[in-house]
Amino acid sequence: MVNIEKVHGSQNSFFLLDQTELARPLTISELQRLAVEIADPQTGLLGGSDGLLVVQPADNTQALAQMRIFNKDGSQALMCGNGLRTVARYLAEKYHQHEFWVQTAAANLRVKQYPALGAGVPAFSVEIAPVSFTQASVGWQHLQTSKIINQKLPQLSADLKFTAVAVPNPHLISFVTNIHAAHPSLAYLGRKLNEVNPYFPNGVNVSFAQILGPNKLFVETYERGVGFTNACGTGMSAASLAGYLAAPEQVTVDKLLTIYNPGGFVKTKIHHTKTDYWLELIGNATVIAKLQVPEELLHQARFKQEQIKVMPTDEQEAYLKLIAAK
Repeated sequence: MVNIEKVHGSQNSFFLLDQTELARPLTISELQRLAVEIADPQTGLLGGSDGLLVVQPADNTQALAQMRIFNKDGSQALMCGNGLRTVARYLAEKYHQHEFWVQTAAANLRVKQYPALGAGVPAFSVEIAPVSFTQASVGWQHLQTSKIINQKLPQLSADLKFTAVAVPNPHLISFVTNIHAAHPSLAYLGRKLNEVNPYFPNGVNVSFAQILGPNKLFVETYERGVGFTNACGTGMSAASLAGYLAAPEQVTVDKLLTIYNPGGFVKTKIHHTKTDYWLELIGNATVIAKLQVPEELLHQARFKQEQIKVMPTDEQEAYLKLIAAK
């Protein structure tokens, strides 16, 4: 039997699999198939998820371990801020460390345990980097601009202004005055730019954000390879930076920001060095349930419920109590 976990950060949910615990690690194609099957809301486990997080040995000596992310459609993501917090917690508990590095597809990132957000709500802080505004990093075409920072893109909208930034996942962010009223526009734009289109041929994460007050935002994201999620960690981080660039009188560098989302809230902090930016994302790392699964079922990506042992925790109840009080 293999232990896996269902986890979430801001109710952006995942299954977490530690490949180092397997007798025979899954291949890339097996992991892709597993992600599609386990995440399916109808036929997957425990109501599905937004994707699959995979822990495996690092390729370098600086990092304690490596994280790979598979979206619910089987595609791989460069980074996942909400997922990294849950992986950080898993590794902290496994190796009894409170601060260390985790290898991701783009960089080794520093993670550390953070004071609990509330009773029964463990929290971690993770580095979001590298940050880039280049066309090559974000991946747009035919928009007649070499950088997109708080500017109109008539090819996409007659009214909205956009900022494009990679953190390292590519993000397109627009600030709106009423995010709930703008939801249909976000749905339309998110689908359009993640289907076959001339502007973002590889797709892009699209976020709408609303400034609620000084250093306080609400962010909603249509995520590449997933669709609408309760929260997108890199999206909230990218929106924090976009907010600073668009409205520095409202969004401040080197101070904690509160970012609300459909799944709860996180804290972010923008760091500005002489040469670049990096971001810090702080939030819950919740274990919904622990499961024991026969290893062969993972290789087959087939789940026989009678062969799986599910051990729910009380952490989801604690998290929901926390966000209800906010």
